[in-house]
Amino acid sequence: MTALFLQKERKNMKTKSAFTLLCSSLFLLSACGTPASSATGLSSQESVSSASSASSSGQSQSQDLPPFNKADHEKSIIIHYHRENNDYKTWSLWLWAKGGDGNDYKFKYSDDYGGVAVEKISTFFESAEKGAELGFIVRDGSWNKDVGDDRFVLLSELTPDAKGNYEFWLYTEVAKVYKERPTSVVYLSTSEFTVDGKLNIVAGHGKIHGVDLKKDGTSVFSKTYAGVDKVTETLEEAPAIDSAYKVEVTFENDYKEEFSVSTRKLYQSDSFASAYHYDGDDLGLTYTSAKSTFKVWSPVSKKIELKIYDTGTPAKLASDGHPGSDTPYKVVEMTKGEKGVWKAEVNEDLAGKYYTYSVTNYLYENTEVVDPYAKAVGVNGLRGMILDLATTDPEGWDEVAPNEIDRKALTVWECHIADLTASETWGGTPANAKKYAGFHESDTTYGTGESAVKTGFDHVKELGVNAVQILPMFDQANDETNPEFNWGYNPLNYNAPEGVYSSDPYDGAVRIRELKELIADYNEAGINIIMDVVYNHVNSVSGQNFDVLMPYYYFRYDDTGALSNGSGCGNETASENYMFSKFMIDSATYWADEYKLGGFRFDLMGLHDLDTMEELTLSVKEVNPNAVIYGEPWTGGTSPLPATKAATQANTNKYEGYGSFSDSIRDNLISGGLNDKTTTGWATVKEGGKVGSKGLKLVQAMYGMHDGVSDPDKTVSYASCHDNYTLFDRAKAAHGETLDDELALKMAELANAVVFTSQGTGFMLSGEEMLRTKGGDSNSYKSSYDVNALDYSLKAEYPKLFEDYQKLIALKQTAPGLHLDSTQVGTNKWQPHITKDYSLIYYDVDAGDGHSYRIAHACGIHKGATSGTVDFAGYSLYLNTGDNDVTLSATTALEPYQTVIAYK
Repeated sequence: MTALFLQKERKNMKTKSAFTLLCSSLFLLSACGTPASSATGLSSQESVSSASSASSSGQSQSQDLPPFNKADHEKSIIIHYHRENNDYKTWSLWLWAKGGDGNDYKFKYSDDYGGVAVEKISTFFESAEKGAELGFIVRDGSWNKDVGDDRFVLLSELTPDAKGNYEFWLYTEVAKVYKERPTSVVYLSTSEFTVDGKLNIVAGHGKIHGVDLKKDGTSVFSKTYAGVDKVTETLEEAPAIDSAYKVEVTFENDYKEEFSVSTRKLYQSDSFASAYHYDGDDLGLTYTSAKSTFKVWSPVSKKIELKIYDTGTPAKLASDGHPGSDTPYKVVEMTKGEKGVWKAEVNEDLAGKYYTYSVTNYLYENTEVVDPYAKAVGVNGLRGMILDLATTDPEGWDEVAPNEIDRKALTVWECHIADLTASETWGGTPANAKKYAGFHESDTTYGTGESAVKTGFDHVKELGVNAVQILPMFDQANDETNPEFNWGYNPLNYNAPEGVYSSDPYDGAVRIRELKELIADYNEAGINIIMDVVYNHVNSVSGQNFDVLMPYYYFRYDDTGALSNGSGCGNETASENYMFSKFMIDSATYWADEYKLGGFRFDLMGLHDLDTMEELTLSVKEVNPNAVIYGEPWTGGTSPLPATKAATQANTNKYEGYGSFSDSIRDNLISGGLNDKTTTGWATVKEGGKVGSKGLKLVQAMYGMHDGVSDPDKTVSYASCHDNYTLFDRAKAAHGETLDDELALKMAELANAVVFTSQGTGFMLSGEEMLRTKGGDSNSYKSSYDVNALDYSLKAEYPKLFEDYQKLIALKQTAPGLHLDSTQVGTNKWQPHITKDYSLIYYDVDAGDGHSYRIAHACGIHKGATSGTVDFAGYSLYLNTGDNDVTLSATTALEPYQTVIAYK
């Protein structure tokens, strides 16, 4: 998802472009890709008649926009848009040349029809000829779309004026693109079968005078009406899910228009479940040297062909050393069996070849897609690969296993594959930079002599964390032959690794082997790999493999039939539907087993239903009983999933075996969430500022409480992640660039000192241990490799900060008093104290073997002994984050932003 970013925190979006999505999380709504939709418009289906007036002269002139004068423009694309409420300031166009990236374009003018957008043809195309096709979405600032589907216009189908301008008209909630200014508009808002098979039609504009329902082109029901708004009819023959239904509607003045009828709600019936829910464990490819078996679920399809290729490279991507071909080595007709599963067997050794499915059903014809269950793919993820996965195992792989670590003793370090090695300060093998190989390359340093510091993999080991959460490393919708930085929240093939991090993205086996080598080395170092997964949305729905194989099944839709947008990325998957729930469970379990992962982080977990998350957790833990599963317990927008069924933080008490990020500890520490960037939290407040109740709420959050539930086994404590600012940049943003760097350092360190001395799983953004900055970039999802890279010169500049983090991480991992469960917090095991002005927090934790730690934190409004002291009599100093020498006594005074931990 690479383009749009909405400045909202906590309920996360991700990166948007035409075909590149990026949906990520925690603080901010990140950007997404072209929010796409399915191929037929079920909302705002329309027709033109003389029945209702679109607009009268002057009626739609916006007072906020200058008047449009066509004579002022040439060789431009002119888009007219009419809204009933005359609001054009909050709406804009997302435009892209088909196959390219998208951007936001405003309505710059107005006329008596409505808002007008004008952009040069050269912005998108070299010329208006040769198949120049413009994609567009009309949306508001929160990505609410006027019409749910992506729409396209071939410029060659429009008539240019004398100055080479191409012009078309749009009407609110109407999917039709008008090549001439419409004089009147009528349309349907609903055209569907209900769950019990009734025909349901609702007029959006205009009266219904007649309907003629056609099944695969043949009329099966016809009736006239005396001008009604809604039609609900029971049919003699129950509708079939694998047929194409269209209804010809007669409006006033005998005007007729044909609309598609959605069969989507039929998928919710008991009869559908009985006939088509498949519980086998053999979907996808089953390979042996003697035979390969292919199975794919697609109850609605009329025909599916298996296409086998010698290469995973389409001809258009061929290059020196990588020949491409579009000619199949073999085409095999698949056979439809029980539960809607199609099957093909090929009795030969196909290892090293690639495959796709060519699908024909009521919506798509001969459309080629990758198997959703494909475990290996070729370049750009355009073809699945056939191989024996055992051949991708590195030496000693059978002995590799994730480390057994109590989730409350985990210290998670979040990093993008490229970030670890993208800086020149990394000092490793240039060819391995930004790759899987670089992520575990040893013996890299920055600097010379005694001032040299360890970098990359050795840096991670030296820091001492026991888990690394890697930003999405499944196959993404991007160009692997021309890498550009992207966080990776743009899913393409869920079960195969991303090729841009591979030394050879053309060979599907190489990326698998290299990722396994990385995981093996981290496991040997005592570090588990946690995978960031994004099952909540796809890059683009129209033409996507799930939608081609089973239109309108795998995604959620609103009441009008438009794709719902709970992800903020234009679509959201339907985990409550049996076969997508099954896919999520199968996929996560496969990754846990094949790649020996230590756990999963779920992007926008609030979009998944509780039952699926519980079943998935149980399945993964059958593979790895110690697997740690957690996610973002929120959404990126409004979802039709019932609130009582969603894995949101409001339902934390219903979680079984998995947990979620605590926005409570984050917000009270640095005031993230939905606050603006200038607000401050307990750790970022300056002298003279106010803490208010943040101190008390912070203490509650520190022992694992959020949304009324106190359970450290369900809590991930954190202050920063890949979303939004680094802690240093957050402090700068809150107080302005004039804030002293040393003061910003103290604020940043205090925040994570609290995190790693709290209950639950400890979590941090990579680089905070050396005062990472992105130059104030709060949304670096595609900014550049340089902006996102870890700069190891900062480690050399702030050695004490790094050492402090080492001690905090070691303490979190080893102190039993920081590993309390839900039965222990709130008892004498955890009794934090806070001063009346909320500026000083201190408490004791069990260190084991009859010893204990006393931990004290002071925020920026603390005034030393005037605000309160801590009794450290008889203790030995373990950590002092301040610059001063601390004398431990019965009345030890802390300085602002200081953490002192002592041992007794």
